[in-house]
Amino acid sequence: MIIKKIITKTTAPIISTLTDKKVKARVFNGDCMELLVALPDNSIDLTITSPPYCMGKEYEECNDIDSFVEAHRKIFPEVVRVTKPGGNICWQVGFFVKNGAITPLDFLVHDLLSRFAGVYLRNRIVWTFGHGLHCENRFSGRYEVVMWYSKGDQYFFDLDAVRVPQKYPGKRFAKGPKNGQLSGNPRGKNPSDIWEGLSDDVWGIPNVKANHIEKTNHPCQFPVALATKLIRALSPKGGLVLDPFSGVASTGVAAVLEGRRFVGAELIEDYALIAKGRLKEAISGNAKVRPLEREIYVPKPTEKVAMKPEHFWPVVTEDANPS
Repeated sequence: MIIKKIITKTTAPIISTLTDKKVKARVFNGDCMELLVALPDNSIDLTITSPPYCMGKEYEECNDIDSFVEAHRKIFPEVVRVTKPGGNICWQVGFFVKNGAITPLDFLVHDLLSRFAGVYLRNRIVWTFGHGLHCENRFSGRYEVVMWYSKGDQYFFDLDAVRVPQKYPGKRFAKGPKNGQLSGNPRGKNPSDIWEGLSDDVWGIPNVKANHIEKTNHPCQFPVALATKLIRALSPKGGLVLDPFSGVASTGVAAVLEGRRFVGAELIEDYALIAKGRLKEAISGNAKVRPLEREIYVPKPTEKVAMKPEHFWPVVTEDANPS
């Protein structure tokens, strides 16, 4: 496996990755449009990315809705062009917030991507997490959205790769020709389109905060587990995964660990260098990741962190709304 020259400032080595299967991952340190226009038609099995959200981060060239839309008008034709027939596109976005008013960015993404002939939205996946900024004038946002599109009616989808245990494995048909027989799939159930950690039938995927094992100095990392779940279900073994906004290569790490190959683009050199280190660790089998299957830790009521201090919210003993 080749781990040299993971980061390149020219697109030629990236293009060679498409045919040289000894190369597991490469990242272009430059503008994603330069990489996208260099990629050949129908060359990518799966795109997973999380574009800038108009939040004023150092890597963003725009911080308003109009600029977000205009940038995507340029990007989407190239993303669709390079996707193989039957390939998949996953666009992970949150919200643009200004003066406490929110704009769901998935609405804008869908308005643009749904205009391409033969591109179909298969799921609007809600990824929930328990920690984030606390709001004062509205409910605190605790979810983001992955918009999953396929290119064509016949598309890659491996449900068995991401099934979860049956909640009621002993449940049986109550009537009909299968009366008394087990009703659940022995391989597990479909994990649904809401991914969170509060239910027995789905996998919890915490967002990457200060004490997360994957945390780097990138301000908006998404977890390797999120990409892992998508890669398992939406790309074949040995397939090629693209992230045009690769950041510190969370998608790339997941791709390598799941036996896929990866190409990406990252504009900021510092992040590209972090990506290089993480990809080298993944290729050598030493990646620092939180496994997808690990449950979210819930402290016991007797643990100090779960005990309510005396000055916290009072216990209501009377009817708060007397008639």
